[in-house]
Parts: sequence; structure tokens; C-alpha cells
Amino acid sequence: MDSAQARQLFLRLQQACPKPTTELCYKTPFELLISVILSAQSTDKKVNEATARLFVVANTPQAILDLGEAGLKDYIKTIGLYNTKAANIRKTCALLLERHGGAIPRSREALEALPGVGRKTANVILNTAFGEPTMAVDTHIFRVANRTGLAPGVNVREVEDGLLAVIPAEFQLDAHHWLILHGRYVCTARKPHCPECLLHDLCAYPQKSEVS
Repeated sequence: MDSAQARQLFLRLQQACPKPTTELCYKTPFELLISVILSAQSTDKKVNEATARLFVVANTPQAILDLGEAGLKDYIKTIGLYNTKAANIRKTCALLLERHGGAIPRSREALEALPGVGRKTANVILNTAFGEPTMAVDTHIFRVANRTGLAPGVNVREVEDGLLAVIPAEFQLDAHHWLILHGRYVCTARKPHCPECLLHDLCAYPQKSEVS
């Protein structure tokens, strides 16, 4: 996809959804961090159900630690891999208190040093909490970037770098959310809704359907 097509693609996404954001429910950068850690191999709906109960009683690093491991697990046990996530969250809370005074760091290096936080999670925090034009490539974005021809790549880092190179600067802050939402609700994995897709004529996907 050339630069003119990429600009048109994001103009259309912007017109359809002028102010996109994450579907995770949070009020603070810390709550967002915990939600993103929990969201790995889970749905935003499941995470929101768990954190709606958790954050009422514990929404700071110290409060999470005060719950104890068993207490934390009780709130997140409906989420996949909750044992591992509980351990990582508690380690992360301890490091936040030890190294950052309980605050969420604003550097990629510091974020990725936290247990349970990889490049994708760090990108989400930098973008959504701190307004940096990063690109967190999840399965939805990876699929959309490859299917449409916007930024093909064989792995998430190739796609991330390709997207940052092709997305016009004025769209980079919101591009992460537009592409996730498009992949989640339109360019779905099994049966993409090609006839209803507002990017249909720009898309290079060879198997796109003309009728529902």
C-alpha cells in the first residue's frame, strides 16, 4: 500500500471514529497497566468484569500487595493464566514501589523491566496513558496490516516498524486503536465483513468477499 492509500485509509477510519480509545476500563495509568497485563490471551470483557471488582478494593501497588497472592487470585481467577498473572502483577507492584515511588514509569526500558510487561504492553501504556505515538501490535493489528497490505510482515516487530513508517504523522497517536477496533469488529479472523468494510477498495486481501 502506497502513502496516498495509507492516508486515505486512516482518513476513513478517523471519519468513522474520531476519538478511538481502548475498550479496557481504567481511571489511572496503574489501573491500565494491570488491565493490560491481565488482557494477555483474554478478552477485554473478561478483564473489565474482573477489574470492576478488583479496583474497588485495590487500585494501587501497595493495595494490590496488601491483598496477598491468594486474595489477588480470588479477583482474577476467571481470567486465563491467572496464576502466572497474579505472580507477575505482585512482582510488578513491588518494583513500582521500590524503583518508581509507586508511579508508572514513562520510559520503554523501565516498563519492559517490569514482570509481565513486554514490548506490546509497554507500547499500550506509552500510547494510551501517556499520549506517545507508539504501535502495539496484537493479533488484530497483525492481521489487518498483513491482509490489507498496509504493512506486511512475518512477525510483530516487522509489522510494528512497517506501520510506523507508513502511517502519516497526524494519525499515529490514534492508529493503534483504529486498527484494533477494525480487526476486532470488521476484519475478523474467520469471516471478515468485507462487503461492509469502509476500506474494501483499498484492501489487497486476495480472499476478500463481495457478498456477506
